[in-house]
Formats: sequence, structure tokens, C-alpha cells
Amino acid sequence: MTTRLACVFLLLLTTFCIHAQQEWRAPVSEDLIYIELETGTVIIELAPFMAPKHVARFKALVAEGFYDGLDFYRVIDGFVAQAGDMSEQKPSKKKALLKAEFSRPIPLDSNFKLVQSPDFIAPQTGYLNGFAAGQDLQAKQQWLLHCPGAVAFARGVDADSASTEFYIVIGQATRHLDRNMSTIGRVIYGMPALQALQRANMNNASGVIEDETKRSKILWAKLAKDISPQKRLHIEIQHQNSTQVAKRLASAKTLDNEFFHFKGNGNLDVCYYQLKTRLAGADTQVLKAD
Repeated sequence: MTTRLACVFLLLLTTFCIHAQQEWRAPVSEDLIYIELETGTVIIELAPFMAPKHVARFKALVAEGFYDGLDFYRVIDGFVAQAGDMSEQKPSKKKALLKAEFSRPIPLDSNFKLVQSPDFIAPQTGYLNGFAAGQDLQAKQQWLLHCPGAVAFARGVDADSASTEFYIVIGQATRHLDRNMSTIGRVIYGMPALQALQRANMNNASGVIEDETKRSKILWAKLAKDISPQKRLHIEIQHQNSTQVAKRLASAKTLDNEFFHFKGNGNLDVCYYQLKTRLAGADTQVLKAD
């Protein structure tokens, strides 16, 4: 290969690599939690920019092993799976009640990417730091949406009553909980493991699985930094400003596939278009389908 051809090849390779980096991002390891269930591995990406105190509490509880051996004791099909210490007997120094973090003021450097305005609940919905989010310019507030896979702290009637219990949305988007709960992140790997959890009887309105032997256990939960690099899964998430995402949204707004005879009205539910996730490497595999 001549020097000139070699330079052209390197230029093309560099351009390709830069483009690939713009299309996908690697989540920050400090914001990842691994949860090992009897049904498989779950990885959560945390959102400290939205609920910093709740995220710090969750990390601290995970680090001390609080959730190890506890159950998903309240699992409602098509709704949420809630985990923690239902007996309230497991000791921890990190049980003080937390002040609610339902939303945050819109910062000057917000990177909110608008997808739909208005949404059926929020004035605007889109992506915020890679998470499905809502925004109200008049109220100057932003919040994360209760899309499938969203992770939030459970609480009582009092807004400032969350402590240690958390839940994950396992069914349809539970958007009535938006701005009513402190959302700390979302599942980026392992939804099939969560969908395989034992459910409560469909006639049990509370969703609590009364028979403890029929509850699905958390074998352990760990911060990503406490897992050896060799055992971590290297996951990438679509960048919210990538060309792939832009094309997907444009196609969804127009339903340009010949399969569709009714083309809709151009409105989108951002929960259906959450950013895709894949395992990094030569043979990449998308983990979240359309």
C-alpha cells in the first residue's frame, strides 16, 4: 500500500470511529448497579442528575449488602415489581426518610432533546442525558418518565417517606406516577430476568406475594466497581443525538413503511422509543427491541 493510500485509509477509519462514537455511548461505571436474581442478571443505570440523594442512598445500601437475600415481594403483572425488606427487620444505618426528588429545575446547560409536544401528560417529552424525560417550560421543571424499565423508590402517602424500598416498571408505561415518585434510573440490561419474576395472584389488588416461599429473591446487588472487570458486561447505549435515533423518530412520525395503511397523526409516545442498548464488541447485539 502506498503512503497516500495508507493515509486515505487511516482518514476513513478515523471518520468511521468518530461516527460510531457519536452513535453510541458507554454508561459511566460509577452509575451502574448489578443485581443478580434467580432468573438472571439485571443492570441499572442510575440518574444522579435527577435524584442525587436517592441515588446516593441506593448506592450506599447496595454497597453494604442490604438488598442481598431480600425479595421482590410485591409484583403486579403489567405494572411494577417492588423489592426490599417487607419485614423491616434487616438492620441498616441508612434508613432515614428522604426528601422527595420528583423533579428538578431546568438548568441552563440542559441537553433535553424534544420528541413530542404536547404529550398526553407532559407539555413536552423527549430524552434527557439518555433517559426518557418530561419537561414543563412554564413551571421550569424536568423529570424522568415511568417508562418500562424505570427504577424508582417506593414511599408511603407522605411525599418525603421513601427509605429503602425500590421498584421497577415491568409493564406498560405507568405515567400517572410521573412527578409523584423519585425516579433513580432505568434498566439497561436484563428485562427478561425481571419479566420472569414470580407474580402475585391476579385477584390480589395489593400485589403482595403473601407466601414468602413463592417470592423471587435478590441473590446479591453490587456496584459495578465492586465487580471484576473481567465479569462486567460492556454495554453501549444509543446517543440521543445520533443519526440512527433521528431516523427512527422520523420514520415513526410518518409511519413510512408500506405495511401501515393508517399513518397516524405524527404523535409519539417516547416510552415506546427509548434509546436502544447493545453489548459492545465486534458482534454487537441490540438488547432493547423497537
